[in-house]
Amino acid sequence: MPGPHGPKNFERSRDFTGTWKKLLRYSSRYWPALLIALLAALAGTVLTLLGPDKLSDLTNLIVEGMLTGIDMSAVARIGITLIVFYLVSLLLTITQNAIMVTVTQNVTRRMRSDISRKINRLPMWYFNRHSTGDILSRVTNDADTIGVSLHTGAATLVTAVTLMLGSLVMMLRHNWVLTLTAVVATLLGFSLMFFIMGRSQKYFARQQRHLGELNGHIEEIYTGHTVVKAYNGEKAARQTFVRMNEALRSSGFRAQSLSGMMMPLMSFVGNLGYVAVCVVGALLILGGHMQFGTIVAFMLYIRYFTQPLSQIAQAMQHMQSAAAAGERVFEFLEAEELSDESGKQQSLENVRGKVEFDHVRFGYEDSDRTVIHDFSALAKPGQKIAIVGPTGAGKTTMVNLLMRFHELQGGQIRIDGVPTEDLTREAVHDQFCMVLQDTWLFEGTVRENLVYCEKNVSDETMIRACKAVGLHHFIRTLPKGYDTVLNDRVNLSQGQKQQLTIARAMIADRPMLILDEATSSVDTRTELKIQRAMDALMKDRTSFVIAHRLSTIRDADLILVMRDGDIVESGTHEALLEKGGFYAELYNSQFEET
Repeated sequence: MPGPHGPKNFERSRDFTGTWKKLLRYSSRYWPALLIALLAALAGTVLTLLGPDKLSDLTNLIVEGMLTGIDMSAVARIGITLIVFYLVSLLLTITQNAIMVTVTQNVTRRMRSDISRKINRLPMWYFNRHSTGDILSRVTNDADTIGVSLHTGAATLVTAVTLMLGSLVMMLRHNWVLTLTAVVATLLGFSLMFFIMGRSQKYFARQQRHLGELNGHIEEIYTGHTVVKAYNGEKAARQTFVRMNEALRSSGFRAQSLSGMMMPLMSFVGNLGYVAVCVVGALLILGGHMQFGTIVAFMLYIRYFTQPLSQIAQAMQHMQSAAAAGERVFEFLEAEELSDESGKQQSLENVRGKVEFDHVRFGYEDSDRTVIHDFSALAKPGQKIAIVGPTGAGKTTMVNLLMRFHELQGGQIRIDGVPTEDLTREAVHDQFCMVLQDTWLFEGTVRENLVYCEKNVSDETMIRACKAVGLHHFIRTLPKGYDTVLNDRVNLSQGQKQQLTIARAMIADRPMLILDEATSSVDTRTELKIQRAMDALMKDRTSFVIAHRLSTIRDADLILVMRDGDIVESGTHEALLEKGGFYAELYNSQFEET
């Protein structure tokens, strides 16, 4: 029966190796540069290893010259040769380092770019399962960790292994007894190093995971800081932070402590081998089996042979960090993507705005529960369609399905008779402008936020839209007007932000509109002004309006009343009130509350 750590250690070792295989494949385009760096390292190491040979000759020359006279010209030649060796070795080392820096920075840049592109190819449900902070941690912390570890660990490992093997060859040329003494001491060091690596790898993986969780918590608390303050949640947030911070400290402490043991142990083993070689070499000299110059060269070779042990230990520590970070990055890059749509040629031109929902059925990917059971409706061109119902009825879900943010599990949605599944997602998105309850602005000028992703928008069009929503006067009071940069120093109210997003939708001027509680954050007077502007905008356009305040959709051409994922009623406002059903109950309850 295997011991308690056997299978787990094997699994960790397999993960470590598998992640590094992926990193090597990922870096394959840079192999020519890496090969040049490797050759530079090899050449530099060979020159370094030839130095002790020349130093041995120099020592023997001086020792023998003490009796017969020192040949200063020979000493000068050997000295100049040594200087040339070490200068060329220095230049090769600098070249190798420059190449490794270039390669690792390019790998990191490519990795961040791939992660950025991957984000746009991931389905919406992925972001429901992972916090924003965790994803950001993979883009920044994990990618940077891989870059630093590749540069430090890979370069150090190549140099150290080359130096170690070269030293072994050179030592065997001089004396096999001393070589055997050094190898026995070194085997002890390698045994300790691999034992520690087997124990520390899981803590490196935990450290990166806990770092991502902590980043997610910080991002969440910072975003919702106002709510935390309003509900006196500072203590609970602090306790959660302390718990996560302690978990990160614990895993980081164990990972760094275990891996940190390797360098002192390797130094001890190196010194042990150095002492052993000195003792055995002295005995061989006394027995007349070796010259004094040979032991001088061997003392340098044993340093070259044992010094890489510490470097290898350090490199393995960096490689463990890279493997832990790489596992998270490749997990993200290998996540299931949206289906490929490169073969779809269907397009929409001169869209009239006829939208059909034909027995639509849907359930979220991470749940077995069906949210939309059997939804059928017809929106004629130019109609204003209101979707109402209690919270959780599936109103926003229907809009997300219309935009193809999620894929249907049954039925069809057709625009002008063309199923949305036959169109690319970009083609579907081009037909809609969208105003959500949650406003979104980026750090940029007011102008850039208004004309977001729209080209050749004139100032007249932009100003007309802002006047329509009642925002033009406020923008003129800003320091630089429409060229004012929106950041923490420009304080916009939630209502003003929503006005700006509505103006953005008006500028986009798409064939169809989606309004999800678009006026929920503005006062009644502003709402009436915006409503008039939106009525003008919705003219001759198919519009889908989600509203909780039923008084705002009384003029809708068709009201769809949803409950538990199905349409339970449909009709105009007056017809539904006369019916006295679920819609009338909702409307009257709001009227009574008012």
